[in-house]
Amino acid sequence: MKINWGTGIVIAFALFMGFILFFVFRVQSDSKYDNELVVEEYYKQERGLQAVLDKEQNAALLEQDVNVQNTSEAIKITFPKGFDPVKISGKVSFYRPSDKKLDFEVPISLSTPYLLIPKSDLAGGRWDITIDWEYEGKGYLSRDMLSL
Repeated sequence: MKINWGTGIVIAFALFMGFILFFVFRVQSDSKYDNELVVEEYYKQERGLQAVLDKEQNAALLEQDVNVQNTSEAIKITFPKGFDPVKISGKVSFYRPSDKKLDFEVPISLSTPYLLIPKSDLAGGRWDITIDWEYEGKGYLSRDMLSL
């Protein structure tokens, strides 16, 4: 049986498409190649963007920023002087870009002007820290990046 050019090209295209589709289905069905979204409800989060921008602006206008220190045993988050620590509320979010399963939040409940988070709770690598806090009804938002 003799195969002409047209038949050879069609066979080559069919084999190539089969090859590509094999890998597409393999990646979609294998949990090792988990395709996670950075944010689950992206459009809902976008609607609250102006409130986030206002909080960031409030934090930028402070004379002293929230300070995040990487000590030997813990992560120390120090709030600005002049604020009563008891009146500070909110949450600290730890976001791990490489693994969504490691993300967690810590509520802010202070008796001193700083918050300690033990390093035993954190895996080595990059962490994005978001400090969303409120003092006397005014919201503030600070962001920092930490490498362990």
